[in-house]
Amino acid sequence: MSAPDKIAAQASPARATNPMRGIMLKVVSVFFFVGMATMLKATQTVPSGQMVFFRSFFALLPVLAYLGWKGRLGNAFSTKRPVGHILRGLVGVASMSLGFFALTRLPLPEATAISYAAPLLIVIFSAVLLNERVHFYRWTAVVFGLVGVVIILWPRLTVFSGGAALGDAEAVGALAAFLAAVLSAFAMMAVRNLVHTERTEAIVTYFFVSASVLSLLTLPFGWIWPTPEQAALLVGAGFFGGIGQLLMTSSYRHADMSVIAPFEYVSLILTIVLGYFIFADVPTLTMILGALIIIGSGIAVILREHRLGLDRVKSKEANTP
Repeated sequence: MSAPDKIAAQASPARATNPMRGIMLKVVSVFFFVGMATMLKATQTVPSGQMVFFRSFFALLPVLAYLGWKGRLGNAFSTKRPVGHILRGLVGVASMSLGFFALTRLPLPEATAISYAAPLLIVIFSAVLLNERVHFYRWTAVVFGLVGVVIILWPRLTVFSGGAALGDAEAVGALAAFLAAVLSAFAMMAVRNLVHTERTEAIVTYFFVSASVLSLLTLPFGWIWPTPEQAALLVGAGFFGGIGQLLMTSSYRHADMSVIAPFEYVSLILTIVLGYFIFADVPTLTMILGALIIIGSGIAVILREHRLGLDRVKSKEANTP
C-alpha cells in the first residue's frame, strides 16, 4: 500500500461517530492493501512502472463507480490547483515505483516494515523544511524508529554481518524500499498542503489519473506482454488498491485518526503469514526486532499527536468567550 493513499484518505475530517465501525473498516482495508502487495509481488518479472500503471488505472474504476453512486463524481475533477496535483503525482509515482521494485527484491514483510518509516520521516522533514516545532518526546520516538530501520537494513547493506554486499539484488531492494519511504513522506506533506483547498475526492482521483499517465512514460523502458495469470494479478491488484482506498477513507469518517492509525500495523502480521505460505519467506529476527521498534515509535508519535490535538482543543475552548 502506498503512503500517499493513506494521507489522501485522512484528508476528510473524522466525525468519530462509530469508532468500532471505523476500526473494522480500517482492518478490512489493510487486508485489501496487503492483498494488492501480494499480487504485485507475485508478478515479479513485470517492470515496476508497468505495475504502477495497472495499480493506478484499475484502482480508478471502483473509486469512480463509488463516487458516481454517491453523486459526488463532479467533485472528483473539480480542482483549483492542477499543478499541485501533478507535482504530488510525480513524487507519488516515484515512491510507488521504488516500493514495487523493492517488493520484487525483498521478502514481503521486510518491504512492508521498511515502509513504516515514512510517518517518522515526516516529523523530520516538517521540522527541517517547514520549521514546525517538534518537542523532545517526538524526536526521541523518531530516533528510536530510525534505529529500527537501520536494524532491518543492516544485514542487507553490509558484508560484515554476513549479509548481502551492496549491489546485490536484496541490498538494492532494501535501498529502494527506504527511498520509497522517503518519497512517501514528501508525498504526504504535499497532500497535507493540498487538503487546505482540495476535496478528498479530487486528491484521490487526480493522483490515480496522474499516476496512470506518468507511468505510461516508462513504456519505452521495457514493458512486457503479461501472461494471462500476470494480467489477472495486475488488474486484481488495481481493484484491491481502489477498494482498499474506499474502505480506508470510510474508516476515517467514523473515528479519529489516532484511534484508527495504529491498526495499520496489522499488515505486518498479514505479510508475515502470506509471505511464509505463498513465497516461503521466513522473517529474520533482525527484521522482526526492527519492525517492532518502528511500530512502537510510530504509535508513540500517533499518541503524542493525539494528546497535542486534545490540548489544542481544550485551549481553544478555554479561550472562547
